[in-house]
Amino acid sequence: MDSLYRLKPYFRRHRRLLIAGFAAILFSNVFEVLVPLIIRDAIDGLQEEASMRQFFEYGAMVVIATALSGLFSYFTRQTIIVASRKIEHELRNDFYAHLQKLSIPFYHNTTTGDLMAHTTNDINQVRNFLGPGIMYSTSTLIGFIIILGIMLSINSTLTVLALLPLPIISIVVFYIGRIVHKKTIGIQEQFSNITSRAQENLSGIRVIKAFTREDFEIDEFKNLSKEYYRRNMGLIRVQSLTRPLLYLLVGISLIVVLWYGGNSVIDGRMTIGDVTAMMIYLGMLIWPMIAFGWVFNIIQRAAASMGRLNKIFDIEPEIKDGPDTDYSITDLQGHISIKNVTFSYQKDTEPVLKNINLDIPEGKTIGIIGFTGAGKSTLVSLIPRLYDIDRGEILIDGHPIKKIPLATLRSHIGYVPQETFLFSESIRENIAFGKDGMETHLVERVADIAHLSGDVEDFPQKFDTVIGERGITLSGGQKQRASLARALARDPKILILDDAFSAVDTYTEESILSRLRDEMRERTTILISHRISTVKMADEVIVLDNGSIVERGTHDELVQQGGIYANLHQKQLLEKELDEM
Repeated sequence: MDSLYRLKPYFRRHRRLLIAGFAAILFSNVFEVLVPLIIRDAIDGLQEEASMRQFFEYGAMVVIATALSGLFSYFTRQTIIVASRKIEHELRNDFYAHLQKLSIPFYHNTTTGDLMAHTTNDINQVRNFLGPGIMYSTSTLIGFIIILGIMLSINSTLTVLALLPLPIISIVVFYIGRIVHKKTIGIQEQFSNITSRAQENLSGIRVIKAFTREDFEIDEFKNLSKEYYRRNMGLIRVQSLTRPLLYLLVGISLIVVLWYGGNSVIDGRMTIGDVTAMMIYLGMLIWPMIAFGWVFNIIQRAAASMGRLNKIFDIEPEIKDGPDTDYSITDLQGHISIKNVTFSYQKDTEPVLKNINLDIPEGKTIGIIGFTGAGKSTLVSLIPRLYDIDRGEILIDGHPIKKIPLATLRSHIGYVPQETFLFSESIRENIAFGKDGMETHLVERVADIAHLSGDVEDFPQKFDTVIGERGITLSGGQKQRASLARALARDPKILILDDAFSAVDTYTEESILSRLRDEMRERTTILISHRISTVKMADEVIVLDNGSIVERGTHDELVQQGGIYANLHQKQLLEKELDEM
């Protein structure tokens, strides 16, 4: 239950609604318990003097009391249930905002389906506790106390005898609740497995179809669903014991009331009205007894779900503004200095980058080339602090990047990652993603620089064409060019192109680079590529091999050195000649 303490700030925020709801519950119960007393007086009174006037008076009192109870019950739902929905809304927003702050390594170790299960199933379970759970538990408790007090005032001995099964009910509810809690956790974990599998299959549907694995994936999903069904059925079997046991114990109480109450009427110690009222009150206790078990199950489910949410909430972002952050830094020019930088993705593993030293003056262009796995993408991902370095220092304009506010640092960087991601929105919205309120002519300008305008003209709605999930309707080259346009749209001081032309042909690449030259003069640019043709126009080119800089210089200098770069250059010239032949 400790996991639910995180909800305290939300309760405080909506305490007025909750207090009003508790007051409405109190009044609703008060008017509800008046009905059996009115019926008792009616039965006893009409035995002495039965008249239509008295009959209508008692009937009117029952109607009024019931109507007032219903009215306050309505107010209860308009306060507590409304508060629960507001808290649900805030909790979901807070959870999503927290996910946005978490660092990249977190997403390497957490499946999307698992996170989706948290934002849907788990938050819904918590909402059930916040709304029906609190409402029914409070109503049940207040109603039980009031009814118990009235029953004791009518006949304490009969009340004690009628309520003897209650301790047994408490024990049953306690043990069933423990089993429910354990099974609920298993069900929620299996639900995460199902959503993860579904998300991966739908995202990778083209691969599944290409390898004709539809039947295999259907069978795998069926197996996961069967296990989810089996776990739910196990929970239902346990929960199905609760209600019959409670009705059995309540039935025993009714028999006791009839037996003892009947004898008391015969002996003159109770009236028929008293026994009738006791029977009605005992009947009114049936729901509270059932509600105790039902609410306990809701609380158990909510505690399990909130525990899962808390595990995410308790994760601190590895990369964030710290006590050394200098918020006076609001503008950057783009001079990058990398000094003795060493980096590894996990502790106690071989470093991916080793003792990297690099200086990129403002407005200069540097090319990075190397074999697959040399550390090219890793190096540029350190500049916007997608990861933090192990040793060494990275400075921009002389400021250590850990002192630059993250928002300032990243807002000055236009980054085209190796794996292009586009949103299922229009081309215009994807290009303008990094900049609010971008005007149409600016969208068209950067699209033209990225050599995308011609393709867009062939689309049915031009820039307003929706491109589907992950840009599925675009080719690989079109995706890369849209991603390049999106980076340029920010007008960044630092432009990072991580193999941004791998999916376009050499002619298109040359056309884009020629248009980019004017843009690159105004900003610091880092070009990563496996093609010599991409980096040869850079002011300096570095060659990475096994995490270290092994060659550096201009294109002509590196060709003359006869090393890795020269060999790659010679090989690619030969491939070009063969293609032309």
